[in-house]
Amino acid sequence: MSLSRRDFARRSASTGAGIALAGSVGVLATAPGALAADTTDVVGADGAGAAGAEHAGDRHRLGYGPLIPDPKGLLALPAGFSYRVITHTGVTKLESGEFTPSNHDGTATFEGPRGTTLLVNNHELGGPRAKWPHPVPLTEGLVYDPAAAGGCTVVEISRDGRHVGEWVGIAGTSTNCAGGRTPWGTWLTCEETEDKAGQNGMTKDHGYVFEVDPYDRRPRTPHPIKALGRYAHEAVVVDPRSGRLYLTEDAAKPNGLFYRWTPPHDFEHGRGRLRTLDADAGILEAPRCFDSGGRFVDDLSRATKTGTVYGVDWVEVPDRDARDVPVRKQFGDGEVTRALKLEGMWWADGGAYLVSSYGRLDSPVHHDGQVWFYNPRRRTLTLKVLLGVNPDPGRDGAFDGPDNITVSPYGGLIIAEDGAGVQHLFGATDDGRTYPIARNELNIGTPENPAYSEFTGPVFSPDGRTLFANIQEPGIMLAITGPWRRQRVGRG
Repeated sequence: MSLSRRDFARRSASTGAGIALAGSVGVLATAPGALAADTTDVVGADGAGAAGAEHAGDRHRLGYGPLIPDPKGLLALPAGFSYRVITHTGVTKLESGEFTPSNHDGTATFEGPRGTTLLVNNHELGGPRAKWPHPVPLTEGLVYDPAAAGGCTVVEISRDGRHVGEWVGIAGTSTNCAGGRTPWGTWLTCEETEDKAGQNGMTKDHGYVFEVDPYDRRPRTPHPIKALGRYAHEAVVVDPRSGRLYLTEDAAKPNGLFYRWTPPHDFEHGRGRLRTLDADAGILEAPRCFDSGGRFVDDLSRATKTGTVYGVDWVEVPDRDARDVPVRKQFGDGEVTRALKLEGMWWADGGAYLVSSYGRLDSPVHHDGQVWFYNPRRRTLTLKVLLGVNPDPGRDGAFDGPDNITVSPYGGLIIAEDGAGVQHLFGATDDGRTYPIARNELNIGTPENPAYSEFTGPVFSPDGRTLFANIQEPGIMLAITGPWRRQRVGRG
């Protein structure tokens, strides 16, 4: 049933300030002059309010304290925390003898046999294999397109963390960026590309989603899930109640879209079931948002205050395989709602958290990051997190460019930074305050012009004791442990 603009406006008016939502709505405003900073204290990377000493008392109860430089020049962490390198491109090796592939990205964890932990790790390698020193090996029976460099590896870590094994989960795919864990215990890996056969050396069309089963090591020729569309996929989540899938697209000119796929009425999810679908199975749709006054919203950057709620209708995609025209270009002005750099997603609290990252230049209103929450029952998008434009990304203290996210078992979100300058893992509490967790200290530039790769794939172990995350370049998977505790909210 469509949620009409008139119904949304009436329901919004009846609650006074938008549809009532469970939980609190906060602002994540970490840069001077941040958008909506008047609704809360501006929070720096040390967790203290910008007002200075009057809020200094918060430091002991927000986050874990200041980050301590790493003598090894890899990862700065708070006191009491430590890290282990799990895989490292050009250093660690697969069970088959090749080096760990490079450019680590989206990651998920699974409970393995005999107390082990399994991780599926994307490798964001685009274009022809020849350009990459360490592509994903073309393991027989696991290759989609032998010309492509990307794919996934599966990493197994023993209970005591001393033994690490790694093998190929899928190969011959391209630009495997994010993805999503399924309720039935598999990983959906997403290709962030629109390359067709004959482009960039490819021999097959790309821009699809593939399913990877970390428990099944049998050769199984990869099969693209064409029902989910062909475009620059970023992330995907599954609604366990309805069986719908929600997907993000990282694209520009025009900006990308947030998608909903509804399965056929008689379809039942399960391991390997998605690959059996016909290319036109189910319905793939893009959002059309409107505000509480019933006005169409062309781009999510129009929201400049946290707590903004948009109603969502869904418009069917005409040609999901984009045979002639990219999916996002099949809609004209006024038909759908767009956003720049729609990135990571995570399913929790009965809905999907999704990121619009670094909305400068091609966004109607500039920002350095948003996190939205889509409520499928109410069919609403609510702006939970907003970063104002960071005027000095090279200075440690402000966050910008959220990318991959996860919901923490200790409350709030864990966010991987993919902005300019300094790169962090940082947390955001339910009331919107932020605190640092880690800083990348591996300079891949020069002493005169330092450069730091983004963080990717933050995810907790099944028991919640270890936070795994990656430094994308050259490709390092890290296990972070320490005195995790639930983050208090409010100033009480």
